[in-house]
Amino acid sequence: MAEAKDKKVIDNKIDADLRTKFGKGAARKLRVLGKIPAVIYGHGTDPVHVALPSHQIGLILRRANAVLELEVNGETHLTLVKDVQKDPVRQIIEHLDLIVIRKGEKVQVDVAVHLTGEIIAGNVIDLDIKSLLLEVEATNIPQNIVVNVDGLDEGAQIKAGEIVLPDGAVLISDADAVVISVHLPEAEEEEEAVADAEAVVEEAPAE
Repeated sequence: MAEAKDKKVIDNKIDADLRTKFGKGAARKLRVLGKIPAVIYGHGTDPVHVALPSHQIGLILRRANAVLELEVNGETHLTLVKDVQKDPVRQIIEHLDLIVIRKGEKVQVDVAVHLTGEIIAGNVIDLDIKSLLLEVEATNIPQNIVVNVDGLDEGAQIKAGEIVLPDGAVLISDADAVVISVHLPEAEEEEEAVADAEAVVEEAPAE
């Protein structure tokens, strides 16, 4: 397990450049050169402003809660991506906020819920909560939480506290929150409601 954690960090090793110029103009010049401006902060350290290779960052950020090991002037900074700022139209990454983390440290992160399996035919499944807040080791953040919905039928619900979490993860979200629910298609639900109402009218005593 330890080897897997170390491999995950090594895969995200990046050579970063210190930034000495700031502002929109400087950021624009960086992006022309294929770089992304970023700032590293946390653990009581002074902020470190860096420039990161945009292509490599784009590939890494395809995974949620990415951990980056940055080499800056001979110093190593282990960081977690805290915030990604993108151009609202072109969706180009414009800036990253990175927080310093330590190996073995616990962090709280939102982890996506992924469904596997098939519910009983004729029903509809709703993923009411798409991610759960977990406390996990900073260097071993799961990519997702897999929930098997195989065989679930109409009326079934799965609450956050009922979901099996990855090893070492602790649930921070409300355990009673409904994450998954199964129901009939809307048209069928309406037909059933009408049928129930008609049955009640038929059963009512004549005046």
